[in-house]
Amino acid sequence: MRSDDTRAAGPIKRKHSLEAELSHKHKKKKHKTAEFETETVTTRSIAVSNRSFEFGSSSCTRRKHSGRDPGGAESSRKWVLSSHDSSSYKDKVVVVSYNILGVKNASKHPDLYYKVPHMFLKWDRRKKLIHQEIHRYDAGILCFQEVDRFDDLENLFQKDGFAGVYKARTGEADDGCAIFWKKKLFTLLHQENIEFQSFGLRDNVAQLCVLKINQTPSESEVDEQISLTPPTRSRSVVIGNVHVLFNPNRGDIKLGQVRLFLEKAYELSQEWGCIPVIIGGDLNSIPQSPMYEFLASSKLDVRLHDRKKISGQVEYPSHCITFRSQNEKASRPLLHRWNEEELKLATGSGRVTCLQHYLKLSSAYLGVPGSCRTRDDYGEPLATSYHSKFIGTVDYIWHTEELVPVRVLETLPVNILKRTGGLPSEKWGSDHLALVCELAFVENGSDSA
Repeated sequence: MRSDDTRAAGPIKRKHSLEAELSHKHKKKKHKTAEFETETVTTRSIAVSNRSFEFGSSSCTRRKHSGRDPGGAESSRKWVLSSHDSSSYKDKVVVVSYNILGVKNASKHPDLYYKVPHMFLKWDRRKKLIHQEIHRYDAGILCFQEVDRFDDLENLFQKDGFAGVYKARTGEADDGCAIFWKKKLFTLLHQENIEFQSFGLRDNVAQLCVLKINQTPSESEVDEQISLTPPTRSRSVVIGNVHVLFNPNRGDIKLGQVRLFLEKAYELSQEWGCIPVIIGGDLNSIPQSPMYEFLASSKLDVRLHDRKKISGQVEYPSHCITFRSQNEKASRPLLHRWNEEELKLATGSGRVTCLQHYLKLSSAYLGVPGSCRTRDDYGEPLATSYHSKFIGTVDYIWHTEELVPVRVLETLPVNILKRTGGLPSEKWGSDHLALVCELAFVENGSDSA
């Protein structure tokens, strides 16, 4: 979450000063309840008849604990499977988005981790936990934020067959973003970075890669004596990774960063044949926020919102969270005033007040209903980050309509998180939880490269 400087933040600290247990309502109608299954993550998964299963316990029994539960059943994360039949989907990929807590950020903010034993903050320990955790998920694509030890990560993940690219933030910050992909599954076709500083939008950065799925021998080798069918065209996908500015007061800059990021992702999708897009990142915005509305609905009239409340970090500072209905918000008689400079940062023009993007995005976790212990009323995780001054959701994986979620890895219940006293912990190597989903390419979607 620490992806910014402190300029114009007033009394707001760089890290979240709010603490919210999110038992909240969303602007949109509730997601329909669907049947789902859970599987405990214990070891790597294997594919059997186009379905993924985990060795070990598959029980989702809830046990009551009177104290801490280090490494116990309650602190295990479980896969939740979509109720839709995914057996017909041929190409699937497990995607991870993970803010891994920058080493310098952890040392600069001891007040956020005063309940965390010092040994749990040591990078040598945390990097091993992060590596072991990712290894269990058998992922194909990794999007990391707050990376300031890329060489360490590269050395670890190369052993698992990954290749990666890194982009450091501009300015004085030492961290940045990194994308890794499994080489046996993907080939890098194109990569580029966005330095938001070039647009007057602070020192944050974003990454974009175009990856092509490698054909298996059975797909690429055509036996002319048996079949005259041409080989399957390889699929490609745009991968976006971003860490948005933290500063709650600068909703104009936050919107500007996301706007540019989505515009470039869409352009790349079109340039490479209308290919699907997957976006991972720490958006420093909660699910009830106008920022979330912009991503989900593709539109936002900034005049309906105070720029200090774009991310929801200031608007929802307490346990008592309420949310206006869409009709109530739209009927406000008072429009918020944005000056020309703020509009230019947010929308790209001092005369434009309505934002729009052209990616039809869905949240991966929203697409696979989960437990009320880990999800809000709409379907997003209750918490993806936890330290002494914040507990809530700021991390997401989004995808376009050519992809469907097959399964997602549940986060942890808030009460279980609180038993740790704060993250990182004995079991988890960051103050964020990794978001993990398996996405399948829709057969009638775009598959050109």
